Amino acid sequence: MGDLTRLSHKLDEKTGVCRAIIETPKGRRSKFDYDPHTGLFKLKAVLPDGMSFPLDYGFIPSTLADDGDPADVMVLMDEPACVGALIDVRLIGVVEAEETEHGRSERNDRLLAVASFSHIYADVRAPEDLPRTFLAHLGDFWMNKERLEGKEFKVLRLGDASDAVRLVKKSSKAAKAQA
Repeated sequence: MGDLTRLSHKLDEKTGVCRAIIETPKGRRSKFDYDPHTGLFKLKAVLPDGMSFPLDYGFIPSTLADDGDPADVMVLMDEPACVGALIDVRLIGVVEAEETEHGRSERNDRLLAVASFSHIYADVRAPEDLPRTFLAHLGDFWMNKERLEGKEFKVLRLGDASDAVRLVKKSSKAAKAQA
Protein backbone atom coordinates (compact mmCIF):
# COMPACT_ATOMS: atom_id res chain seq x y z
CA MET A 1 0.00 0.00 0.00
CA GLY A 2 1.28 3.49 -0.86
CA ASP A 3 1.59 6.44 1.47
CA LEU A 4 -1.93 7.89 1.86
CA THR A 5 -0.52 11.34 2.65
CA ARG A 6 0.77 11.45 -0.97
CA LEU A 7 -2.51 10.37 -2.57
CA SER A 8 -3.86 13.08 -4.91
CA HIS A 9 -6.44 15.27 -3.19
CA LYS A 10 -8.08 16.00 -6.58
CA LEU A 11 -9.23 19.48 -5.52
CA ASP A 12 -11.83 21.01 -7.85
CA GLU A 13 -11.38 24.71 -7.12
CA LYS A 14 -14.80 25.67 -8.52
CA THR A 15 -16.86 23.23 -6.47
CA GLY A 16 -14.50 22.88 -3.50
CA VAL A 17 -14.67 19.09 -3.79
CA CYS A 18 -11.58 17.11 -2.80
CA ARG A 19 -10.59 13.90 -1.05
CA ALA A 20 -10.22 13.33 2.68
CA ILE A 21 -8.87 10.40 4.68
CA ILE A 22 -10.70 9.75 7.96
CA GLU A 23 -8.46 8.98 10.92
CA THR A 24 -10.99 9.25 13.76
CA PRO A 25 -14.73 8.66 13.25
CA LYS A 26 -17.40 10.82 14.85
CA GLY A 27 -18.40 9.71 18.33
CA ARG A 28 -15.11 7.91 19.05
CA ARG A 29 -12.94 8.56 22.08
CA SER A 30 -9.93 6.85 20.50
CA LYS A 31 -7.77 9.27 18.46
CA PHE A 32 -6.01 7.56 15.56
CA ASP A 33 -3.16 8.98 13.46
CA TYR A 34 -2.06 7.72 10.08
CA ASP A 35 1.52 6.40 10.08
CA PRO A 36 3.01 6.80 6.58
CA HIS A 37 5.92 4.47 7.42
CA THR A 38 3.66 1.47 8.02
CA GLY A 39 0.57 2.54 6.08
CA LEU A 40 -1.51 1.83 9.19
CA PHE A 41 -3.56 3.89 11.63
CA LYS A 42 -2.02 3.99 15.10
CA LEU A 43 -3.84 4.73 18.35
CA LYS A 44 -2.46 8.07 19.56
CA ALA A 45 -4.69 8.90 22.53
CA VAL A 46 -7.97 8.14 24.25
CA LEU A 47 -10.24 10.96 25.35
CA PRO A 48 -11.74 10.79 28.85
CA ASP A 49 -15.22 9.37 29.50
CA GLY A 50 -17.92 11.73 28.30
CA MET A 51 -15.76 13.29 25.56
CA SER A 52 -15.74 12.18 21.93
CA PHE A 53 -14.99 13.57 18.49
CA PRO A 54 -17.98 15.67 17.33
CA LEU A 55 -17.34 15.02 13.61
CA ASP A 56 -15.38 12.61 11.48
CA TYR A 57 -11.80 13.89 11.60
CA GLY A 58 -8.90 13.34 9.28
CA PHE A 59 -6.68 14.98 6.69
CA ILE A 60 -6.52 16.13 3.10
CA PRO A 61 -3.86 14.08 1.27
CA SER A 62 -1.01 15.77 -0.65
CA THR A 63 -1.06 18.77 1.68
CA LEU A 64 1.31 20.11 4.33
CA ALA A 65 -0.09 22.56 6.89
CA ASP A 66 1.85 25.05 9.02
CA ASP A 67 2.12 22.50 11.86
CA GLY A 68 4.05 20.07 9.62
CA ASP A 69 1.17 17.60 9.19
CA PRO A 70 -1.34 17.24 6.35
CA ALA A 71 -4.20 19.76 6.51
CA ASP A 72 -6.79 18.73 9.12
CA VAL A 73 -10.42 18.33 8.11
CA MET A 74 -13.66 17.84 10.04
CA VAL A 75 -16.36 16.18 7.95
CA LEU A 76 -20.13 16.39 8.37
CA MET A 77 -21.59 13.02 7.33
CA ASP A 78 -24.92 11.26 7.65
CA GLU A 79 -23.27 8.53 9.73
CA PRO A 80 -19.75 8.03 11.11
CA ALA A 81 -17.15 6.72 8.68
CA CYS A 82 -14.60 4.05 9.54
CA VAL A 83 -10.91 4.55 10.29
CA GLY A 84 -9.03 4.86 7.00
CA ALA A 85 -12.03 5.71 4.82
CA LEU A 86 -11.42 7.73 1.65
CA ILE A 87 -14.24 10.27 1.35
CA ASP A 88 -15.01 12.82 -1.35
CA VAL A 89 -15.90 16.02 0.51
CA ARG A 90 -17.07 19.53 -0.34
CA LEU A 91 -15.21 22.24 1.54
CA ILE A 92 -17.55 24.70 3.26
CA GLY A 93 -15.21 26.63 5.54
CA VAL A 94 -12.23 26.65 7.84
CA VAL A 95 -11.76 27.18 11.57
CA GLU A 96 -8.65 29.34 11.61
CA ALA A 97 -6.89 28.65 14.89
CA GLU A 98 -3.68 29.04 16.84
CA GLU A 99 -2.21 26.38 19.08
CA THR A 100 0.28 27.20 21.83
CA GLU A 101 2.53 24.71 23.58
CA HIS A 102 5.53 25.51 25.83
CA GLY A 103 5.21 29.20 24.94
CA ARG A 104 5.47 28.51 21.19
CA SER A 105 2.47 29.29 18.99
CA GLU A 106 1.65 28.05 15.50
CA ARG A 107 -1.35 28.02 13.22
CA ASN A 108 -3.38 24.82 13.36
CA ASP A 109 -6.42 25.40 11.17
CA ARG A 110 -9.24 22.87 10.75
CA LEU A 111 -11.02 22.64 7.42
CA LEU A 112 -14.76 22.08 7.58
CA ALA A 113 -16.39 19.93 4.90
CA VAL A 114 -19.51 17.99 4.00
CA ALA A 115 -19.37 14.47 2.58
CA SER A 116 -20.24 14.59 -1.12
CA PHE A 117 -22.80 11.84 -0.53
CA SER A 118 -25.07 13.28 2.14
CA HIS A 119 -28.80 13.62 2.57
CA ILE A 120 -28.75 15.53 5.84
CA TYR A 121 -26.05 18.09 4.94
CA ALA A 122 -26.58 18.32 1.16
CA ASP A 123 -27.76 21.94 1.38
CA VAL A 124 -24.98 23.12 3.70
CA ARG A 125 -22.71 25.44 1.69
CA ALA A 126 -21.16 27.62 4.41
CA PRO A 127 -20.54 27.57 8.16
CA GLU A 128 -23.44 30.05 8.51
CA ASP A 129 -25.78 27.27 7.35
CA LEU A 130 -25.03 25.43 10.61
CA PRO A 131 -26.42 26.39 14.02
CA ARG A 132 -24.23 28.89 15.91
CA THR A 133 -24.33 26.66 18.98
CA PHE A 134 -22.96 23.75 16.93
CA LEU A 135 -20.05 25.88 15.69
CA ALA A 136 -19.35 27.16 19.22
CA HIS A 137 -19.30 23.58 20.50
CA LEU A 138 -16.74 22.64 17.81
CA GLY A 139 -14.43 25.34 19.12
CA ASP A 140 -15.07 24.23 22.71
CA PHE A 141 -14.21 20.63 21.80
CA TRP A 142 -10.80 21.61 20.39
CA MET A 143 -10.04 23.94 23.32
CA ASN A 144 -10.83 21.19 25.82
CA LYS A 145 -9.03 18.43 23.88
CA GLU A 146 -5.86 20.49 23.49
CA ARG A 147 -5.95 21.56 27.15
CA LEU A 148 -5.88 17.86 28.11
CA GLU A 149 -2.63 17.61 26.09
CA GLY A 150 -1.11 20.66 27.80
CA LYS A 151 -1.79 22.99 24.87
CA GLU A 152 -3.87 26.09 24.38
CA PHE A 153 -6.20 26.27 21.37
CA LYS A 154 -7.62 29.61 20.27
CA VAL A 155 -10.13 30.10 17.46
CA LEU A 156 -9.08 33.17 15.45
CA ARG A 157 -11.92 33.30 12.94
CA LEU A 158 -14.29 31.20 10.88
CA GLY A 159 -13.53 31.35 7.16
CA ASP A 160 -15.76 30.47 4.23
CA ALA A 161 -15.45 27.92 1.42
CA SER A 162 -13.12 30.14 -0.64
CA ASP A 163 -10.81 30.42 2.40
CA ALA A 164 -10.86 26.62 2.68
CA VAL A 165 -9.97 26.16 -1.01
CA ARG A 166 -7.10 28.68 -0.63
CA LEU A 167 -5.80 26.73 2.39
CA VAL A 168 -5.82 23.44 0.46
CA LYS A 169 -4.01 25.09 -2.47
CA LYS A 170 -1.42 26.69 -0.15
CA SER A 171 -0.81 23.47 1.80
CA SER A 172 -0.63 21.52 -1.47
CA LYS A 173 2.14 23.80 -2.71
CA ALA A 174 3.96 23.32 0.61
CA ALA A 175 3.71 19.52 0.24
CA LYS A 176 5.10 19.68 -3.30
CA ALA A 177 7.98 21.91 -2.15
CA GLN A 178 8.89 19.42 0.60
CA ALA A 179 8.76 16.37 -1.71
